[in-house]
Amino acid sequence: MIRKTPGWQARLAACLSASARADFGFGQLDCALHGASALAAMTGVDLAAPYRGRYRTLRGGLRHLRRDGYADHIALAAAHLRRREPGEAPQPGDLAVVETEEGPALAVVQGASLYLRSPAGLGLLPVSRASIIFEVP
Repeated sequence: MIRKTPGWQARLAACLSASARADFGFGQLDCALHGASALAAMTGVDLAAPYRGRYRTLRGGLRHLRRDGYADHIALAAAHLRRREPGEAPQPGDLAVVETEEGPALAVVQGASLYLRSPAGLGLLPVSRASIIFEVP
């Protein structure tokens, strides 16, 4: 089971800080890899390891995921993390799904905010924008 390890808060903060400073790039730092990097920082488990650096477009990333049996990056997260029930309070470090113009994106819960990586940078959205919350225990 994927679980946060001691010291996860500091590692998550460093991960989010690095995400804010780095350039966006599919296969390097996109919304899916932002969520996967946060998960890896907290737990040591990198669900995106097989995909990092192997695609340069959203379509290319989806092609790799589909070859492995996942419809998309949300399905990959769903295969490994429990979905919180409606009304169940999200916790810091949980992963959230946010609907964007480009499709569903992964964001990281921090208090009442979601940290979402997009081509424009690291943005903040209210937790109420999440359509799904995945627990990172």
